[in-house]
Amino acid sequence: MFEIGFLGTRAPLFMDIVTIIVALLPLLITINIMFARAKKYKLHAFAQRLVFAVTIVVLVYFEVGVRLGGGFKAFMDGSGVSHDYAFFVLLFHIAIATITIILWFIAIFRVKKFLKTGVHKLFGRIVFVGIVLTSLTGIWVYLILFVY
Repeated sequence: MFEIGFLGTRAPLFMDIVTIIVALLPLLITINIMFARAKKYKLHAFAQRLVFAVTIVVLVYFEVGVRLGGGFKAFMDGSGVSHDYAFFVLLFHIAIATITIILWFIAIFRVKKFLKTGVHKLFGRIVFVGIVLTSLTGIWVYLILFVY
């Protein structure tokens, strides 16, 4: 878990794995949206729940790795970026990711209520933007901690 990863940086293996998965999330969600547009609603619902569940598992894996690895301060060692800048970017990422995961949960598990009101599509768009921003800011944090 803590051996050097496969992306050619000084990041541990678990961080490389999580970063790749987070980078792929927008693509996976785009595919899920295509299911809905093709009126394959059951497949869309199944795929959304599956990707959400895998995301939660990856999030837990990430949190365990960060805690066991010494936290933000330990991963900051060796970075050429200022602590304050890195901390700001990390907080920005955490805020976007937290809001997104909550909205995504609501969109998935309150779908019947939202379909009746027509809000589901709007919620889906907001969640998609949140997932894209979470992915981009997650990659940004990775670059700050392990590349620069």
